[in-house]
Amino acid sequence: MDILNNIWMAISTPNMLLVNIIVSIGCFIEAILIMNLFLTLLNIHSSRKQKVLYVIIMGIIGIIDMFIVPSPFNIILNYLSMILSVYLIFKTSFLKSCFSILISGIILIIAGSLILKPYLNIFNINSDILSETPIYRFIYMALIYITIFIIYLILKYRKIKVSFTENIDTKTKLIIIANIILGIFSITTQSIIMFYYINNLPIIISFLNFLTSLAYFSISIYSLTRAFKLLSTTQKLESAEEYNHTLHILHDNVRGFKHDFDNIVTTIGGYIKTEDMKGLKNYYSQLVDDCQRVNNLYILNPDIINNDGIYNLLTKKYNEADSKDIKVNITILLDLSTLKMKIYEFARILGILLDNAIEASAECEEKIINLTFRDDIKNSRQLIIIENTYKNKDVDTDKIFEKGISEKENHMGLGLPEVRKIIKKNNNINLYTSKTENFFSQQLEIYY
Repeated sequence: MDILNNIWMAISTPNMLLVNIIVSIGCFIEAILIMNLFLTLLNIHSSRKQKVLYVIIMGIIGIIDMFIVPSPFNIILNYLSMILSVYLIFKTSFLKSCFSILISGIILIIAGSLILKPYLNIFNINSDILSETPIYRFIYMALIYITIFIIYLILKYRKIKVSFTENIDTKTKLIIIANIILGIFSITTQSIIMFYYINNLPIIISFLNFLTSLAYFSISIYSLTRAFKLLSTTQKLESAEEYNHTLHILHDNVRGFKHDFDNIVTTIGGYIKTEDMKGLKNYYSQLVDDCQRVNNLYILNPDIINNDGIYNLLTKKYNEADSKDIKVNITILLDLSTLKMKIYEFARILGILLDNAIEASAECEEKIINLTFRDDIKNSRQLIIIENTYKNKDVDTDKIFEKGISEKENHMGLGLPEVRKIIKKNNNINLYTSKTENFFSQQLEIYY
């Protein structure tokens, strides 16, 4: 009986040692709940290793913030640490990292606003007693975590996702990031006010604070989601315009073939009758070139290139090459929606490599670019191979990646060094450069 009395006294009276132990364990529980919230809501794919690493790092940072960093700087540092951890561990964009923490912070502040004041009134205690008494601190934290867990279950089983796009221009991205940072600052301010001044607020004010916070953040999230949807729709419209342009070209080519079909057959028949096999082979090779052009136009299809941003990029580069009489052969044996790298970084690399291929092949008598996308399942990698004819056979495949080195006139060689920077940031990406007598080749390897 004495043991039970001693235990009760330890947990029902101020005991900062026990409170610190409870809070330390709570840091890891909170990290797990917050992580599951933003992973589910933003549909971020992750491995078990990434999840465990995030929980351990954020749990340790949470403990350091709680016991070493003074308030309110600990709250600010905690949010900044969360953003960096999401960005570095889950390999998301900085914009998506900020957005995930904003949503998680909103849910935390709303849950706290709803529970804290009624909790203090029910137990007839103030915030100081709550902070120093283990039993009250434990129950309060348990209520918060149970509320967050219920929200997580609702999001998961109702399959509620936030539509999110990252293929946006820099100006729009900066505006959205500024809004998200202001939102995080607002959450931090609300957290400080709620916890340190809750004793002086009537319960009706606390409830109104909860309602206004819920309304404000709901509208903000709704507005951001609508903005992302609008951007996504705009990109799809741009893809539709490009596809429509491609269809017009394809239609003109097919109509030309249909119009000339009788002439083509008659010409072939003439070569056969005279048994002019050399002339037939020459004529056939020219005919194949035109057929290949039509085939490439068929491949430039958003159903085949199933990523709006990459489709727009490829269509633009194809038309640019075509205007310079460059023959472009495209082979797509890869589902672009499954790329194992950030689409923004992939588009930058692809754009730079295609620009270089177009510039190099345009200087040649035989202007050819071969572009291949394929999945190398045997070696667990995705391959993007760009081959182009080139004029300078003495080009050094190592030095071209150095800043300021370029074989092109009036060009400072900034493109390939940028490619190198992106590759160094990702441990699953490699670029293999080679050359033969006829073709200069860049092979981008994405491992999974």
